[in-house]
Amino acid sequence: VQLQASGGGLVQAGGSLRLSCAASGRTFTNYVMGWFRQAPGKEREFVAAISRGGSSTIYADSVKGRFTISRDNAVNTVNLQMNGLKPDDTAVYYCAAGAVLLKNPARYDYWGQGTLVTVSS
Repeated sequence: VQLQASGGGLVQAGGSLRLSCAASGRTFTNYVMGWFRQAPGKEREFVAAISRGGSSTIYADSVKGRFTISRDNAVNTVNLQMNGLKPDDTAVYYCAAGAVLLKNPARYDYWGQGTLVTVSS
């Protein structure tokens, strides 16, 4: 499956952004979808993930209550609504597809190219 992330940009602290990831090439509903991020000099970390049908979600503690993951299986898209952004949220954000609803990035098989989110203080 091919993944294309979009929606990144520059935003002030406290602001909001909505990331989208469009999937193509294989049956979208076969995959759990996740968002990960990587800040300069840091390892890639889990942000959020959603089950195939969208009924189950998991979040990193650092974003719980601020970010919301959703998916629209009719248009093969997964979204990440980010509210209350903080400078620590600055990173390249990646969407990924996998088989199991987990936080471990090694368990995801397909990755998008990333979209940069910069939060200014």
